[in-house]
Amino acid sequence: MPGIELTAGTVDFEDTGGSGPVVVLLHGLGQSGTVWKRVVDDLRTDHRCVIPDLPTGGHRRPMRPDAELSLRSVALLVGEFLERLELDGVTLVENDSGHAQVLAGERPERIGRLVITSGEAFENYPPGAGGKMLTAVSRIPGGVYALAHFMNLRALRGLPVGFRPMSVHGVPHEMLDDWLRPLLTDRAIRADLRRYLLSARKGAMLEAAERLRKFDRPALVVWAEDDRMMPRAHGRRLADLLPQGRLVEIPDCRTLIPVDQPAALAAALREFIGAEG
Repeated sequence: MPGIELTAGTVDFEDTGGSGPVVVLLHGLGQSGTVWKRVVDDLRTDHRCVIPDLPTGGHRRPMRPDAELSLRSVALLVGEFLERLELDGVTLVENDSGHAQVLAGERPERIGRLVITSGEAFENYPPGAGGKMLTAVSRIPGGVYALAHFMNLRALRGLPVGFRPMSVHGVPHEMLDDWLRPLLTDRAIRADLRRYLLSARKGAMLEAAERLRKFDRPALVVWAEDDRMMPRAHGRRLADLLPQGRLVEIPDCRTLIPVDQPAALAAALREFIGAEG
């Protein structure tokens, strides 16, 4: 996997190449770009998919020790990533996190279309009970390490904690193993995640939502009908505040729509990009 040197450190990414419309896919906390694997497998035939591994816990290369890691700084890092790769007019897609919302509201220059799928928004930041627990754990020395070990026990992965409430059908063990490995093996990665979690500021996503009112470009909101962490009403609220926003709801899935319903999500993306392109 190639990497690109940015101000905060080296960011690994996958680039499928090709001459089709460029789709940049952003993952959530404690994950990597592999969450998009089945969506990318579908889209890559006629789209160029670019998937960065963001420094939020599932990344392989730690950031510089003095790098700021926060919701906003990681969002702006995505903007720097687009600039360095000279990507313009991209369809920027996020799941679980709010980085695309922040970037679209502050520095939308390279974004041609915005897709927000089930994720943190409005008052729901940190999101749900799980997000608030993570923030609390990060304040305890060794807390992130202990939580990663707990989530690594396969016998406990069916419990309603960790990633389990985020998927109807469950995240495959191999994918979870891949996400947790950096936290279990690299102290610097744990430090990156802890720095990010400790930066969480109540009201940050409400501010991001207000700035989105000026994003007058095609926007699609895709929400999971069965989401337990991200309120279903937030999908409609986001679609209504975006000047060109529209809403699609997908059944039989929760927050991790790329895992639960990759074909339906890929179809929604393809239709949206084709209709507007």
